[in-house]
Formats: sequence, structure tokens, C-alpha cells
Amino acid sequence: MTAKAKPMPIGVEDFKELVEKGYCFVDKTRFIRELLENRGKVLLITRPRRFGKTLNLSMLRYFFTLKNAEENRKLFAGLEIEQTDCMARQGSRPVVFLTLKGVQCPDYPLMLERLQELLRTVYGNFRYLQEAQELPEDDKSFFRRILDKTVNHAEMQTALKQLIHCLAVCHGENPILLLDEYDAPIIAAWENGYYKECIDFMRGFLGEVLKTNDDLDFAVLTGVTRVSKESIFSGLNNLSVCSVLSDHFSDIFGFTQEEADRLMKECGKAERLADLKKWYDGYRFGSYDIYNPWSVIQFIDNGCKFRPYWLNTSGNSILKVLLEHIDARRKKDLENLLRGRPVKTPVRENIVYADIESDSNTLFMMLLTAGYLKAVEVWKDPRDRDMAKLEIPNKEIAQAFEDEIFRNIAPRQGYMLLQDMLDAMTEGNVQDFAEYLSELMTDFVSIHDLDHSPESFYHGLLLGFSILLEGQYRVESNRESGYGRFDIAFFPRQEGQPGILLEIKAVKSQEDLEGAAKAALGQIEEKAYLTELHRQGVTEVWKYGIAFCGKRVWLEQG
Repeated sequence: MTAKAKPMPIGVEDFKELVEKGYCFVDKTRFIRELLENRGKVLLITRPRRFGKTLNLSMLRYFFTLKNAEENRKLFAGLEIEQTDCMARQGSRPVVFLTLKGVQCPDYPLMLERLQELLRTVYGNFRYLQEAQELPEDDKSFFRRILDKTVNHAEMQTALKQLIHCLAVCHGENPILLLDEYDAPIIAAWENGYYKECIDFMRGFLGEVLKTNDDLDFAVLTGVTRVSKESIFSGLNNLSVCSVLSDHFSDIFGFTQEEADRLMKECGKAERLADLKKWYDGYRFGSYDIYNPWSVIQFIDNGCKFRPYWLNTSGNSILKVLLEHIDARRKKDLENLLRGRPVKTPVRENIVYADIESDSNTLFMMLLTAGYLKAVEVWKDPRDRDMAKLEIPNKEIAQAFEDEIFRNIAPRQGYMLLQDMLDAMTEGNVQDFAEYLSELMTDFVSIHDLDHSPESFYHGLLLGFSILLEGQYRVESNRESGYGRFDIAFFPRQEGQPGILLEIKAVKSQEDLEGAAKAALGQIEEKAYLTELHRQGVTEVWKYGIAFCGKRVWLEQG
């Protein structure tokens, strides 16, 4: 079977299944070598969802585990790691692998119940320890209570440490701990109101096994966020953190340009590389530009159709809460991001969930760690604070800003009404444009917003509404053209698409609305505002004169 005919590994997170069933995949076994060369005692790696965290931990598991070592060795035949002396470490350690992905619960009792069941499953992988002569009876008794689910709260907190100890005693080799989605229960707890109970439990659960544990060889944890050290990793001085801003392992999660090129060529899609880059490239981890792997394999599997595959692959309630509390300044920053303008923010990678609603900078750190933004520059300011310049990575995420970000800023009803208004405006349907704009003004604008400089307010309002058209148009405001400055112009990004020009007036009396709208339309012609649009090859233009009086509006079309 040729590489071109190999199926895409949609949803495959088990390394053995990936290899044995012949899925097309990108060789990331250099992660093993880099880990052995650069690892600390405890390594935490944070990456956005769907960037291969679970698969890479599964790869580590099959490489290091004593269980079925000879059989697992075949999985690495022909891969990059096979050509290194690291193969001497293959099959050399007991490995404890677990994911907390399933421990996302609506309440604390259910979280403990799910975790107890998970521990039962993990312990069940090592049932032979119950018969090991090296273990004393009290260790075997603890083991049985885990399997019977009769351990108490305090014993559950020590369960991982106890299992690591038993494996070390039995095998004479210190085990490796691989913990995937370590922050999943914490995020769920914060969303559902039992954060304090969860954090108290997790501090013991993880602290017991990770802190000054002589039985542990090393541990690798993965997650989306870096929970504050004071919240969960208190006293853990041997923790190394590899975030999206770190250089270590920066090319392991996601596809590099070289890997994306090779994968597309193997699949016979080399001619689509430029389009692939526009949609799914643009992430930056450390010093590497990275493609979203989930979207790339979905793109190939779906006949190279461009869609926002990464969106809605999982919920993100934290962002919804942050957006509910957003202030005018942060909303403006989000609008600028969609216009291609970067934002600057202090770098605070530790997430303190208790302060998440009160710290406005948390929004951009969450957007960065969750994969909605990338850091294009990091530096120290004069006060020695870490600062970052953030941008939207690619076209897929620009659409995410519309579908997941701006939808949560405005009420659902207002969002759909805004979409209808913009559709009418771009189609030249002045009657519907006027109707929808009037409804937006009535339902979502306060009369108190109009106290000072009303024309500037209306200008800013329409400019803000236009954010959702950034993918179709380049939007310009107050730009010189002809014999003056137009208010807002929309330059189409596709050839043959009509342009749009808005001229805005504010009046004090409702009786003046129609005359002002007609005057605004006449000003477009008198000042030759279409000059710049015509100069850039736009032949057809929808022209609108818009007049406002309080919440009332009148439109004229030319």
C-alpha cells in the first residue's frame, strides 16, 4: 500500500493502533530522544486541544514500558528513534499512564466517583502486584481496596504515589508517570462551582506523587493551561514547564512546515500547500511556526475542502465567562485582532482561577494557551515585566473569532440580527439594511451612549459591526479619497465583488433624517469618495447615506 492510500488517523490517539493499522502519520519519535536529553524530574507541557498531546504520551508509554517490550520494539522499526542509541532505553521501565479527560464532572462527589473508577482501572493494569513477594501485606491490602473501590478520600490522594512505590519495589526500577489532561477536572470544577474542593484534592493527589518522590524516575504531564503553582503545585520545586512560549519541544506538538510539505506530497496534494498554509499554519510555539495537526488531517481526509475543523472540537466555557465580563477596552482589542492588528499584553502564564474574572489580562493569556492567538514577539519592558505581542494565527482562527468569540460578546439574538443586517448591506438590499439597523439600534444601544459626539459614536458603532466582514472585505475608515475623507469603505478581497461606501450624519430632529441621509449620499458624489475604490479596480459600489437621530435611522442608497 502506498503512503498516498493510507487513511488519515482521525480520532486515533493510541500509538500502537496508529502504527499497526497503517494510518498515515508524522514521525515524532525524536520527542523520546529530546526528552531523555533535556528532561527534568517533572515536566509539564501545555498546548491547545487537538495538538497531539495524548498521542505523544501514548508513544512514550509504548517505548518505555516493560510490558510487552519486545513486541512494542517493532512499533518503532523504521522510525527516526530506531537510528539512535536511545533504543537501549526501550522497554526499560514500569510506566503508569492515565488521562483525566473523563474526570470532568458537574459536581464534586461525581468527580471523586469518576476518579475512583479511573484508579481502579489503572491499578487493574498491574494486578500481578497482589502476588509479588517483594510487597508487604499492607501494600497488597491497599491495592485490593483500590480495586474494590473502598478507599477513603485521603487514601485516594496517595493512590498514585502508592502505585509508583509498589512498582519500584517489585521491579527494582523507578517507574515513569505519564498524566494526560491533568487540568481537565480543575477546569470543570471552576465551571461548576466546586473549584476549592477540587484544588484541595488535586494538590494532594499530584503533590504526593510528584514532590520529593525517590521512587519516581520522571513524570510528564500535559494540559491546556498552566494552573498556578500556588494553587496546585505548591512546594514542587522540581517542575519544568514547557508552554507555547518555550523553546523546548516546540516542534513536537503540531506539524512543522517541512512535515506539512512532506505529508501533502505523500498524499498527492502538493499543489494545495499554499492554501493549506493560509488556513491552518501560523501557530508559533517557541521558535517554530506550526500547523494545526487536527485541521490538516481533516483537510486531507475531506478532499482538501477548507472548513474550520478545529472549532467546536470541545467546549471552552472559561472563555465564555471571560467574554461575559469583558470591558469596552478589551472588546476593542478583539476587534483590532480581527482587523489584523496585534495586541500587547503582560505575560502571565500561571492561571489563578480564583482571579480569572477580575484580571482582564487573563483573557488574552487564555486565548493564547487555548490556541486562538499566537505570540509573534516576546520582550521585557522597562519594569522587567514579560510582554507579548499577540495575533490571530490563520484564517481558520479568524473564523473562530466570529463563531466563538464575538458570538459570546453579543447576545445570540443580537448576533444573528447583526449577520442579517450585514448580509443586506453587502447585497445592496437597502430596505432590509434599514430595518435590521433600526432594530439593532432599538434593542442594543443605550440612549446614554449618545450624550457626547453622537456622529463619532455612530461611526464607531458601524465600524464595530463591520468586524464580521473582515474575511470578505478590507475595511478602511476616515481615509482620503477624491476631495475629502470618506467615513467607512469596504474594499472587496475577491475580484468582481461589489465594494461598499458608508457616509454617516447625525441630526437633532427626526424631521431632518431624510434630508441628512440624502445629503450624505450626495456628499459621496460631490467629494468623489469612490476614487480610491475605482483606483483599486472595484467597478461596482453600493453607496449608502445614513442619518441618525437618537435611536432612529434613515438610509438612502445611490
